[in-house]
Amino acid sequence: MSFRYSILKFFLKVAGEKKSWSKDPIDFHKKRKDNRPEPSKKALRGIIPQQFQVLDSKITALQPKNNDSEYLLFYCHGGAFIYGPTEHQWNSVCKIVKETQTNCWVVDYPKAPENKIISIQENICKAYEEAVKQYDPSKIILMGDSVGGNLVTTLVQGLIKEKVEVPNHLLLITPLMDASLSNPRIKDIDPIDPILSYQGVRSAKQMCAGDTSLTDPLISPLYGTFAAFPKIYLFMATNDILMPDQEIFIQKVTDSAGEIEVIKGEGMPHIWPFLPFIPEGKRALQQIISIIKAIKA
Repeated sequence: MSFRYSILKFFLKVAGEKKSWSKDPIDFHKKRKDNRPEPSKKALRGIIPQQFQVLDSKITALQPKNNDSEYLLFYCHGGAFIYGPTEHQWNSVCKIVKETQTNCWVVDYPKAPENKIISIQENICKAYEEAVKQYDPSKIILMGDSVGGNLVTTLVQGLIKEKVEVPNHLLLITPLMDASLSNPRIKDIDPIDPILSYQGVRSAKQMCAGDTSLTDPLISPLYGTFAAFPKIYLFMATNDILMPDQEIFIQKVTDSAGEIEVIKGEGMPHIWPFLPFIPEGKRALQQIISIIKAIKA
């Protein structure tokens, strides 16, 4: 563990980050104070942005200056279904766009509790439908962190079910796989997770589910099927309460003869690749950049 990560853990404790995830019900209004509707001017240097609406979602298209790529990074952000995108997500995605010279759509979907998983998924599907009008599905890379990883995984399951052409690559960053959080190992990891806590995370998922069961594949892709899935790149952190379900996910993909590459962050927290102020985060983000470059090569 780096010195900077030690400082980050201390800062998170003082700021009450984990405490904020320990409330039931979770204070989604407080979480939304971190919302950023668009990237900063600094993050946008070297990028041409454009915003448009798809249903109730705001799509921010990011294009590298002087390079209109034939590839698209279709990105769904995390935020427990209740908030986001945030500054660290924008900064990370903009860095990926510039260093890989790849176009990106950031899908700012409607949030719970005002919106439920059925309408959120409808928005993701519609945004993808718009994407394939402009890009070959084989040139689309799906990416999501936390619940964003949940959303793009469920999107793939839906595309396969409907017998629609699926993108060739799925990039998941510490994704939520089971909204019920019923895995008994979660409570063992909770004390060492510096960010998330069972109570608040499950509260947010219940807000999003509405009348949908928390074990419905619509909100918990772990209960769906993984046959015919594209190649998966999974960033998994050992000090993240979502890790136990990601391990089950790995096994299910393997049992379905799927291809999955796992990048494990030993001692790392949730979404550590998007925490570039720690060296471990910088290295992980660089790995994501290298993966995308290799896909395009």
